[in-house]
Amino acid sequence: MTTTTLAVLVPLLPFLGAVAGLLLGRTVPGLVRPLAVLPALTSLGLAAVVAVRQGGDAAVDAATQLTPTGSVPIDLALHIDGFAALVAVLVGVVASCVQIYSTAYLRDDPRYPSYAALVSLFTSAMLLVVYSGDLMVLLVGWEIMGICSYFLVGHYWETPEARAASLKAFLVTKLGDVPFLIGLFALAVDAGSFRITEILATVAQGGLDHPTLIALLLLAGVAGKSAQFPLHTWLPDAMAGPTPVSALIHAATMVAAGVYFVARLLPVFAASAAALVVLAVMAAVTMAGSALAALAQDDIKRVLAYSTIGQLGYMTGALAVGDRGAAVFHLLSHGAFKALLFLAAGVIIHAAGTNSLAAMSRMKDLRDRVPDAYWTMTVALLALAAIPPFSGFFSKEAVLGAAEHTATGHADSAPAAAGWIVLVAGLVAALLTAAYATRLWLLAFRGRGAEAPDHGRQPVAMTAVLWVLAVPSLAFGVTVGVLPDWFDGHKLAPTLTTSVLGTGVALVGALVTYGAWRHTTALAARVPIGAVAAHPDADGGQVEAEAIATHAPAYGNVASAPDPADPGRLLLGPLHRHAAVGFHLDALYAALFVRPVQAGARLVRFLDREVVDTYVRGAGTAPRWLGAAVRRAQTGNVQTYLSALLAGTVVLAVAAILVATAGA
Repeated sequence: MTTTTLAVLVPLLPFLGAVAGLLLGRTVPGLVRPLAVLPALTSLGLAAVVAVRQGGDAAVDAATQLTPTGSVPIDLALHIDGFAALVAVLVGVVASCVQIYSTAYLRDDPRYPSYAALVSLFTSAMLLVVYSGDLMVLLVGWEIMGICSYFLVGHYWETPEARAASLKAFLVTKLGDVPFLIGLFALAVDAGSFRITEILATVAQGGLDHPTLIALLLLAGVAGKSAQFPLHTWLPDAMAGPTPVSALIHAATMVAAGVYFVARLLPVFAASAAALVVLAVMAAVTMAGSALAALAQDDIKRVLAYSTIGQLGYMTGALAVGDRGAAVFHLLSHGAFKALLFLAAGVIIHAAGTNSLAAMSRMKDLRDRVPDAYWTMTVALLALAAIPPFSGFFSKEAVLGAAEHTATGHADSAPAAAGWIVLVAGLVAALLTAAYATRLWLLAFRGRGAEAPDHGRQPVAMTAVLWVLAVPSLAFGVTVGVLPDWFDGHKLAPTLTTSVLGTGVALVGALVTYGAWRHTTALAARVPIGAVAAHPDADGGQVEAEAIATHAPAYGNVASAPDPADPGRLLLGPLHRHAAVGFHLDALYAALFVRPVQAGARLVRFLDREVVDTYVRGAGTAPRWLGAAVRRAQTGNVQTYLSALLAGTVVLAVAAILVATAGA
């Protein structure tokens, strides 16, 4: 087969698996798992073959006109360069691991057939985005992912949290998609085509008439899809869905789509220095804010969710300084270790006997009960904290190195201000990332919370996947010398300055957090667990009481408060209460947007009910009253008619006399 044919099959096979799963899942249950796993594995194999054939050389391009439009044509086009080839492999690896993992994680779920089909459709949509050479076709995959996220996040629709989270994810991302769509049309009008190759050629010739406006419109969609400030609030709430879905969304689909889109069209954004500065500021706020929020979360999945937001901030920061190689390098590295983190968290949650949430402050003795999750999550957390020689060190240092290169004026592709913004924010985020990664490890595996029921050894389908993902989390950094050939030739090796600074602040963050944990543990040892519940005014008592109400069912009938030995409280101090609720952004949006819209809706409802409906009812009532009056006059009595005629005659005569008298 030709490379083009293989590339077409890569997104097509998961799509066919999704269709077959939806049609046959209920009637032929035995086919559900093969239809979930085999298309994903086959697609992964084909994506690997396409990557080998592409080899980082000239892009593979193929196109056929999809439909005549009479103006800007729409083509069914492929554009596979080094970025696309490797990202497709990442999507295939994570999707295959998620599908295999889900066969055990959702083994007893009655809605598993629809779940597996939606995961396949999700995978197909992301692969379509990756390989597409036409922006309109890319938009199809972009929107299908939004629909799939709505259904998958709301998988446990019986719970109000899942229903609210699915609606929030859909609406917030759609809020960004509206300007995104306008930006796509504006870009196509300026370039005269939706084809990516023709758009990039137009940009190279300086043919864009409105580069800043187009870039800012597109960034709105990217902020929504990739959960960047200020449209990031949907992602932590999306943790109400199944944990494998979280792994898929965070590691290889949905949130990666926005970063990949900017990387694919980076010259469009680089045509406007103002847009790059805006992107840098957005990345900086996202990195620092999400890391602070992660340090204050109690639920393990929400910590990882805020972590994803921050790591995506690193990627958009690399794009803001004009280095898409560093951005995609970190995208690939992050995809491996973040998928591992979520799936390992799923093993912990599964061990706790629940399929949704797990409060770290309630965990105890998990190291010996889930050894596979313990060792693999340790590897992933070291990669997340960018500790050498784990993969996160190399990819994060590539971002910091690119920012330092731009800040010192050695790069013409982006303003120096963008470089300084990303560099400073990246170092601050590196400190905080190591802090919350250390806190997660300590609370999850060395905590002194209530002991959860032991559900036995975890299924092999779940634990084996963890070790598969641990390999790239540990060893992906060795590709740092090979990847530049795939990424426009830009060097990705760590530089001395940023390596020392980045690793130094990470070690400081880890050591300070460990010291804070030792201090809080010593203090907590003097007070029996549960004493905090008796003192609502104690530090964090209210938050802990809420944690009991939310998470106690997962840990049996436990009346005591969570372990107060939380280093996050000591490190954040008064900021903890605000960071725990995402710095009140949801409350701010509720005050600025939700409540005014609801008030407007109530006003419209009032006007419709009291004004419009009153008019409509009046339009029917008046003729009815008139008819009733006329009906009363038609009595059928001749004497009444003669009396009325005589009375009328008298009235007319009197009126005539009065008129005549007045005229005289």
